[in-house]
Amino acid sequence: MSMTRSSPSATFDDRAHPALSSSLTFVLALACGVTVANLYYVQPVAGLIAGDFGLSIASAGLFVMVTQLGYATGLLLAVPLADILENRRLIVGLLALLVLALAALTLAPNAVLFMAASVLVGVTSSVVQIIVPFAGHLAPDATRGRTVGNVVSGLLFGIMLSRPASSFAAHFATHRTIFALSAVAIAALSALLWRILPQRRPHGMPYLAAIHSLGPLFLKTKILRRRGAYQASLFAGFSLFWTVIPLVLSGPGFGFSQAGIGLFALAGAAGALVSPYAGRAADRGRTRLVTVLSLTGAALAFLVALAGGVAVSWPLLLVAALILDLAVAANLVTGQHAIFQAGPEVRGRLNGLYLAMFFAGGSFGSFISGYALTLGGWTAVCVAGLIFPLIALVYFATEKREAD
Repeated sequence: MSMTRSSPSATFDDRAHPALSSSLTFVLALACGVTVANLYYVQPVAGLIAGDFGLSIASAGLFVMVTQLGYATGLLLAVPLADILENRRLIVGLLALLVLALAALTLAPNAVLFMAASVLVGVTSSVVQIIVPFAGHLAPDATRGRTVGNVVSGLLFGIMLSRPASSFAAHFATHRTIFALSAVAIAALSALLWRILPQRRPHGMPYLAAIHSLGPLFLKTKILRRRGAYQASLFAGFSLFWTVIPLVLSGPGFGFSQAGIGLFALAGAAGALVSPYAGRAADRGRTRLVTVLSLTGAALAFLVALAGGVAVSWPLLLVAALILDLAVAANLVTGQHAIFQAGPEVRGRLNGLYLAMFFAGGSFGSFISGYALTLGGWTAVCVAGLIFPLIALVYFATEKREAD
């Protein structure tokens, strides 16, 4: 893998498209995966953390929720900077702040400070949504969907591998070990990116003007609202499932250890493999087909999950996890491909709004997860999860075939 340090000749603006090598694509995908994983390390150990601070199992979802809300905040307040500031410096700066946030998370002595550090982890992890459109800027129009799909596959692998990594760390060490390991990995990653990324100088606007533009941009961009609603519904179900499933698998019906939960999550990570193919399908104009398959698949996943709970069958639960992960991955890539058709001067803000919408959905799913489990068990969790993709399918039925 041959990569050289950035130089003035590597600087580009929104009118230039330097070649995007396979090695740089790989590094961008790796950066997305290693960074976004920090949003999900807490999911399989939320029950352990709640117990550590003397809180009930019903409150476990709060630790996941505050991280995702921090991420949504970063998407709205930090990601628009990609349309204003030089991107390489911005990316590395946010990663440096993420290292500090992870250190604080590792050392937090009580639940309040732990959640405060979690919010900061979420805010700074939003840098992945500066990296994804950065790859889109580098790619030519004809292959932008495939390139974004390849980079997003790294992001999705990070999401899906984060859970087994956290479970294994908790099994072999403590439930905070993964945060310390991640801080070291992010520090190394930021040094690498500073060395190899080209500079990008956007032709943007003042920061406050960019923030004030978010509302009008949201209102006038129909495709953003529609695609954001689809993904918010899917991600609400996704977060609901993955927040609760470690608690179910470790319960009396299944008796999984943390290592067993990690293996379960590792098998589910295969869902990320679909994202490059979804990107290619979007390049060929098959966005509607991928969307309906994704929404239908997510609904099917919760029916299979319900059957798995009734039959006390972990293989059925694993099939449900795989289908759900495939659905979320495919719909994410097609949604980003659709909004990236806008001009480069607004891509960063559109992407921030899109991600903020669906992470707000995810935080809601995380918030209700513990309460659904406490009030109605696994059946209530599956019914709640099923409602989300069904709502999205009803909304999808109103979509016209012509482009928005």
